[in-house]
Amino acid sequence: MRQLLNWTVAVPLLAIVALALTWGRDLGAVLVVVVALLLAGAVLAAVHHAEVVAHRVGEPFGSLVLAVSVTVIEVGLIVTLMVSGGPETASLARDTVFAAVMITTTGIVGLSLLVGARRYGMTLFNAEGSGAALATVATLATMSLVLPTFTTSQPGPEFSPGQLAFAALASLALYVAFVLTQTVRHRDFFLPVGQDCGEDEHAAPPSDRTALTSLGLLVAALVAVVGLAKIESPAIEDAVEAVGFPHSFVGVVIAMLVLLPETLAAVRAARRGRIQTSLNLAYGSAIASIGLTVPTIALASVWLDGPLVLGLGPTQMVLLLLTVVVSVLTVVPGRATRLQGSVHLVLLAAFLFLAINP
Repeated sequence: MRQLLNWTVAVPLLAIVALALTWGRDLGAVLVVVVALLLAGAVLAAVHHAEVVAHRVGEPFGSLVLAVSVTVIEVGLIVTLMVSGGPETASLARDTVFAAVMITTTGIVGLSLLVGARRYGMTLFNAEGSGAALATVATLATMSLVLPTFTTSQPGPEFSPGQLAFAALASLALYVAFVLTQTVRHRDFFLPVGQDCGEDEHAAPPSDRTALTSLGLLVAALVAVVGLAKIESPAIEDAVEAVGFPHSFVGVVIAMLVLLPETLAAVRAARRGRIQTSLNLAYGSAIASIGLTVPTIALASVWLDGPLVLGLGPTQMVLLLLTVVVSVLTVVPGRATRLQGSVHLVLLAAFLFLAINP
């Protein structure tokens, strides 16, 4: 009974109940506020349970669990919206994936570097592992989001069916290769280095039962986060329209909500001097976002009506190119200061500003 009274247990369960009761319904102002509060609570609970699981299985498996969990549910949300939506959802997958890539590689990385550098003066991480992850992100983003703008087999920024099939298989192959490298062959490249202040490293790992309970509650919390974000989307759309922002900005807002658990987990890891864990979360989420979304959308396109727009516009491609160049210069030395964190956050601000004022 005492365990049920724990907020990290109660909130995910309440959020799931709220999701079941409000799914498919038009919400009044009071319910919108209640759902928003449960959404915030589910985010915080997800971070807690992700850290419990991570402490039990160790790095980089802990980061992988959270990144894959969020991405799988995010992919489900994208497919659901595309199936139930109209022509305006043709670019939903592109907008969501690009937003996720920019938020992770500029926002999560920048915030983690800035928090870590403020506490330790200089952040240290493994250049081999972070560089390999960044190279995978750049390759996936270019193949799936840039090439469709320049291919000529299909009019518009779209892949032909054959090109989409190749991009899907290549994305899935790269994702599997990265996971095997991260967890089996070169796991040491993705382990935290230096600066560990040991706040919780010497604590006994949780039992298998506790870890499995947290894993179940983590999945429940993440389902609630994505589902409640979907329920809140009409209110978000109304707010975006009311302030005069482009409709595509709704995807950015939802991506930010979905990525909140990873952001908070990455910042908490940075405060403990575990910058490599933060980078694992950021780059792993970007890789999973593309590597799992593109194959799923390619499969779903068999029964989805209408075009599937994947190619980025000129402004977005410039931002992506600048982000890759800056990220390479940040990762190669294996250490970073507040300046690098600030540069990444300015890139995030540029992405958000241009999403509002394209």
